Amino acid sequence: MGTLEKVLDLISGYVWGVPLLVLLVGTHLFLTFRLGFIQKYTFKAIKLSLTRSKEGEGEISHFGALVTALAATIGTGNIVGVATAVAAGGPGAVLWMWLTGVFGIATKYSEALLSVKYRTIDKNGAVAGGPMYVIEKAMNMKWLAVLFACFTSVAAFGIGNMVQANSIATMVEHNFHISPWITGIVITSFTAVVIIGGITSIAKVCEYLVPFMAIFYVIGCIILLVLRHETLGETVNLILSSAFTGQAAIGGFAGAGVKEAIRFGVARGLFSNESGLGSAPIVAAAAQTSHPVRQALISSTGTFWDTVVVCLATGIVVVNSGLWQTGLKGAELTSAAFKEVPVVGNVVLTVGLLTFVFSTILGWSYYGEKAIEYLFGEKLIMPYRWAWVAAVMAGSVLSLQAVWTFADIANGLMALPNLVSLIILSPVIAAETKDYFSRQE
Repeated sequence: MGTLEKVLDLISGYVWGVPLLVLLVGTHLFLTFRLGFIQKYTFKAIKLSLTRSKEGEGEISHFGALVTALAATIGTGNIVGVATAVAAGGPGAVLWMWLTGVFGIATKYSEALLSVKYRTIDKNGAVAGGPMYVIEKAMNMKWLAVLFACFTSVAAFGIGNMVQANSIATMVEHNFHISPWITGIVITSFTAVVIIGGITSIAKVCEYLVPFMAIFYVIGCIILLVLRHETLGETVNLILSSAFTGQAAIGGFAGAGVKEAIRFGVARGLFSNESGLGSAPIVAAAAQTSHPVRQALISSTGTFWDTVVVCLATGIVVVNSGLWQTGLKGAELTSAAFKEVPVVGNVVLTVGLLTFVFSTILGWSYYGEKAIEYLFGEKLIMPYRWAWVAAVMAGSVLSLQAVWTFADIANGLMALPNLVSLIILSPVIAAETKDYFSRQE
């Protein structure tokens, strides 16, 4: 197993190397300028997202589609991933992570627009959409669409399921000394109740769970910062200055610090908000909407909430604690930073992780389901759902480093065909955008 993990780590390093990160960031920047800085409509998009009325064909409301996508997007990366970036890249990584979110809004907008435009709706109103349908219908590249669906189905069972369940079970065992078997049974039961009902059931639960967990967590972070307000100004200055001058994770300034801040800030931001990955547009395609641009605007707010708000809140709390210089990494750093404020910090972290991880299991179940449906048809939907439930239980009690790395590789491979389609079809995206806004004038 040790050899396997080393091989997978090596492959993951290549997949998530500089070329893919450059392609992702380059796509963010290209689409931002190609669409005339679509981010300027973010607050208009937020306003649209808060409406729940039916405005066209689809299975769920725009709000339901958004919160389901957010359920899958907001996860351990927003808490543990941010701390990992700060530990490795210093405080400046927070700013680069934030900027990745700002420019990633354009990519999230574009992939959602294409998925709604090229979705299929049967006579019963059931919707199927996502990059695989875009690639097949708009680019006539069935083989590439199949590859995307294969990578999605693999990544879903890994990062979207087993490793998430394992994160919850491990945390509960560490903090409350509860057996992973008990935690697994509870999570598995809740998951079964929700996902057996399909996207309608998932969206309904997410409409209540996601706003609660995001608001609770962000307010909790604000309370932590208020309680330690005396160092807040210095923390903000440190984040801004070290993003361009560089500061090593264990004290002192270093020229290489700028490179590390950019590298880890950008990488963790991309992992967290999933812009360009091609996952969120799968559920965006299910939304009831009158125009692809309308749902694309709403979907783009997912990146805003995930990275521009939630990741930023975590980053400031971690840097403000000062513990990023102690050598702690990942979950250990996050836990120590939040526990700096007794009781409140531990409650915020525990509830945040529990809700974030469980929501990720729900959201990714739909992504994997649609990938399986594309590959094998509707006959495997129900068996897939039961397999998903069983995987949650397995993930709770098994050691999963190899599974995590393998799914990480699949995540990176998902992004490649999706990014290719976004660049090639950018004229279509621009034309749809121009058409929509010309009608609004």
